[in-house]
Amino acid sequence: MKIGSYSVSEYVRRVESFHGNVAPGMLIGGIMVDAALERLNPTQLYDAICETHSCLPDAIQLLTPCTVGNGWLHIVDLGRFALTLYEKASGKGVRVFLSMDKTAQWPEVRNWYLKLKPKKEQDPEALRDQILKAGVTLCGFQDVEVLPGFLTKQGKGAIARCPVCGETYPKNHGPVCRGCTDESPYASIGQVSMIR
Repeated sequence: MKIGSYSVSEYVRRVESFHGNVAPGMLIGGIMVDAALERLNPTQLYDAICETHSCLPDAIQLLTPCTVGNGWLHIVDLGRFALTLYEKASGKGVRVFLSMDKTAQWPEVRNWYLKLKPKKEQDPEALRDQILKAGVTLCGFQDVEVLPGFLTKQGKGAIARCPVCGETYPKNHGPVCRGCTDESPYASIGQVSMIR
């Protein structure tokens, strides 16, 4: 079995290095990405949509050129373990999802996926073994066409200096940066330290 261009053991090493551990979602995610790639024209340029923020985005970033940083990976957190790879110009692609129905014959996978057992009670070896034995049979597939908004890359546009904090930000965000509005993730923030 291969996951992308890697043997399973090579993929596992890459996952450990990139993700920090060999999470079940990364194993299933790799299988899902590989299945999507097999259904695409290899000469096409494509983007990705990931419907969860957990594990699956990392599998996409490991196995495709689609990353959050280059803007080719869009995370639309719908809470579903699903991804879509689609052709950049037409928006036509394939959606791959972990099928709850198809986990019925793989109890360790089902227990993990539906959180029927706490993590400490799961058998990680049996779970890994079942994921690798089941492979692509755990997946459902749909042909899709994404909305036009996903077909154009959004640039930052003009840059402005925030009148409140003095940092730069995309001017189209408004009269002040989002960090100086209620969108800031910080409860408090210290003074700027200038390192020399």
